[in-house]
This record gives sequence, structure tokens and C-alpha cells, in this order.
Amino acid sequence: MLARMAGAPGRLRTVGVVLAGGVGSRVGLSVPKQLLKIAGKPIIEHTLAVLQSSPEVDEILVLMTPDYIGDVRRIVDAGGYTKVVDIRAGGATRNESTKLALAAIEHDEAHVLFHDAVRPLLSKRIIRECVNALHRYDAVDVAIASADTIIEVAADEIVSIPDRSRLRRGQTPQGFKLSTIRRAYEIADSDPDFRATDDCGVVLRYLPDVHIYVVEGSEQNIKVTDPVDLFIADKLFQLASAHVESLGSPEAYAEHLRGRVAVVFGGSYGIGADMVKLLKGFGATVFAFSRSGTGTHVENKQDVEAALAKAYTETGRIDYVVNTAGVLHTGELAETTDDIVTQMINVNYVAPVEIARSSLRYLRETSGQLLLFASSSYTRGRAGYSLYSSAKAAVVNLTHALADEWSSIGVRVNCLNPERTATPMRTRAFGEEPPDTLLDARTVALAAIDVLIADVTGQIIDVRRTPGGGGSDPERIAALVAAAEADAEVEVVLGHQAQEPTTQ
Repeated sequence: MLARMAGAPGRLRTVGVVLAGGVGSRVGLSVPKQLLKIAGKPIIEHTLAVLQSSPEVDEILVLMTPDYIGDVRRIVDAGGYTKVVDIRAGGATRNESTKLALAAIEHDEAHVLFHDAVRPLLSKRIIRECVNALHRYDAVDVAIASADTIIEVAADEIVSIPDRSRLRRGQTPQGFKLSTIRRAYEIADSDPDFRATDDCGVVLRYLPDVHIYVVEGSEQNIKVTDPVDLFIADKLFQLASAHVESLGSPEAYAEHLRGRVAVVFGGSYGIGADMVKLLKGFGATVFAFSRSGTGTHVENKQDVEAALAKAYTETGRIDYVVNTAGVLHTGELAETTDDIVTQMINVNYVAPVEIARSSLRYLRETSGQLLLFASSSYTRGRAGYSLYSSAKAAVVNLTHALADEWSSIGVRVNCLNPERTATPMRTRAFGEEPPDTLLDARTVALAAIDVLIADVTGQIIDVRRTPGGGGSDPERIAALVAAAEADAEVEVVLGHQAQEPTTQ
């Protein structure tokens, strides 16, 4: 039975019920669709992750297709989803699964959120608004406006066209006071003609006096039903940016970073150089490698292995490996020389591959993290720098794949995706640009450190300017940077830019 757990006095606990009893026949695969992978994880794991991370959810109950309960249990155990208190066999229909869930919940009263396992892009905002609404209402639905005209058809002919302004497309979760949804199903059980496609429909039919509040859903909160939905959901995850909290003070950063060892490739210029300064200022031991500073060619496997071996030999550990190195030459592809093509591919894509291969043995020991860098151009190839934008798209896919491969051994892989940033690389490629149109490299460097500290993997984290430019909360960032730089004794070898490949 779903275990009773004590909550704060006067506060009802919230149970998130994940309905995963379907077999996914329309997707056409031999396993339930909720176990198919998108963005490096099974669909149901994305759903569990957002419920686990929501402060409004206290417990999670999973109703799974009977033959695959063991698969979900392995996902829960490996992912540390501590809020999951029970995994049970689901019913043959949505309503049967709901009734099984209601029987498993031992609380006399609670807030219950029923959510489709195959809606993996659920937002914390929707969860929060549903739970807030349940303090005032006994039933809550989630819906979005319809952009399409809806027609009613009989015998292949239109019989009516309802007013679109009053129509909504239903989503999940659907939330209820536990006593309310139980009462609705008790009445429904005595109706021989009972039929419903969702739980709010049960309440609407059998408890007509209960007001059902509607929370605004999201276009991204799609249900994976057909094969094309897998593709769409994967792309939405690719374009979505994880939110990583920043710490409030240099002391907080030092608490996380003191005693850690970081290796930064591309540490002589721009973002990489600022990361080196900040990390050292916050108490980490940092090794910076670059072509100009140490003669390290990031695309050369032997150079990468030698750099990592040096750091490990001197400290006995490596917690973070960061690659900020990159090269950007602009121009039409047909007019680009063979040497430039080779350099662009090797530095921008082969280098992350080799750094990843060589880093794993060290990061495995510390349950560490590999941090790569993308570019805002990765989502759509840009004329004039097709090799750069396509290589960055490959790095994003590499991040997702490696996060999946390495999740079982506790090694995290993430990718930072900054907007246009004021770096030597960009200046050489595009010339001088208005400063208020670019991110400051220190802002990006601090965001990268936030990712190193955060307990996330497989994420593409955007760093964007605020409408006024300069990144979020520039005064706080400036204060943190100044404090870190004051504590750091860092010598960064700049070399001669005219002879150095452009780097981030």
C-alpha cells in the first residue's frame, strides 16, 4: 500500500499519480511507449524527474503496464527518485488505473494529481498552479486554447461548428481532493452505462455541483501518442533549456568548489580564461590548457591525454573537465580551403569527442562532470558559417548521447549554450559590435560554474541576455566576479592572437 507519511500540520500532502498503463500500439513498437527514449532518457523518466523536483509534490505512485513494472523499478532505483513510494500494475483502461490508484492511497484526504506518463514535458509551473488551485477548488483540469476550428461530424458531414473561443484542449495533470474523486468513482461504479475518457469527466457527470477550475496548460505539454510525437518531443527537449540556480555569495561557491580539481581546455581566452579565474577564486585547483598557453592541441588525442594525466598526477583527482575551445572562420563553404575545413571539424567536433573519451576514466572516480559548449547557431544552420553551426549541433547530440551512456556510472555531461558573447573569437570573426548586444564572457563563465555545481545531466543550458543587455542580475554577477578575482592568483598566458586559432 502507498505508505502514510506525516506532513506539516494543516497541509494536505500531494500525491502525483503517473498513469503508465498503456502499451502504445499506435507507435508501432514492441515496448510500451513510456519506455521509449527521447533526449537520452525513457519518456517516463522525464515525467518522474519533473514530479521529483517539484516542491509541491510529496509522493509519487506509478501505475505501469504489468509486464514492465521491473523496468520502471530499475529506472527509479538508478535515478534516485525518492518520492516514488509504490509501483503497481495499471488497469486495462484509464478509469481502471485511476481506481487502482485510489485504492492504493491510504490517506484519508490529500491532493491527488493524475498525470499521463507520456506527457514528459510537464512544467513545474503547471504543477504549482494545480496544487495552488486545489486549496480553493475540489477539482482542477489543465487545458489550452484551440488554435484550430473544431467541427462536429456525423456520417462524414459537418453537423456543427462550435464557438472556438469557448473550446479548450485538455491536458494533464488533473487534480482533485482525494475525497472528491473517490466519491465520483463510487457513484460511477453504480452506473451500468459508465464511460469516460478522463477523470474530470467523471466528476463533471456524477458530481455536477463540484466546480472544476481550469489551469492554463502549455503547447509543449504534448502527449506522445503517434510516431511523429516522438520526433516532436525529442526536438522540444533539444530546444528546451534547463534552469540552473545560481549561488548567492562567494562563500557559497567556495563551499562547493574548494578541494575540487578542474581541467579547462581553451583556458587562455574569453570564457575559458574567465572560468579559470573564477574557479581559482572560489578555491578550486584549476589546470588550463590551450594551444597558445601550453602547446595543447585539443583535437590531438595525445595532447589531451597528456594534459589530463598531468592534472591527475599532481592532484590525484579530476572533478570537472570543461572544453571552451573553438574556432570560427566565416565564409561560403564552397570557397573554404581544405585546411580550414579540416581545422573547423577537428577543433569544433573531433576535440570534444577526444576530450570525452580521454576524460571518462578520471571522471568515473569522482562522479564528475564533462561540460561542453554549444552556440545559439546550433538550432539552425547559419549561412556563412555552416561548419561551425553544424559542429555545434553535433556537440549537442553528443551531450545527450554521453549523458545516457554514462548515467549508470554517475558521470554527468552537460552543454552550455550562450547567446552571442563578447570573446576574441567573435571579434575576429565579426568585428566590433555594440557591447549591449553581446553577453559578457564573465557572465557566461559564472553560468558554466553554476552548471558544474548543479546535479543535472544531459542538459543544454541557455545563457541569455536580459532585455537591457548584459545577462541576468549584472550587479550581483559583477560583485561575485570581483570577489573571486580578488582571491585568485592567476596567470593566464594570452599569446599572440594573430597566430592563434580563434577560440571562445
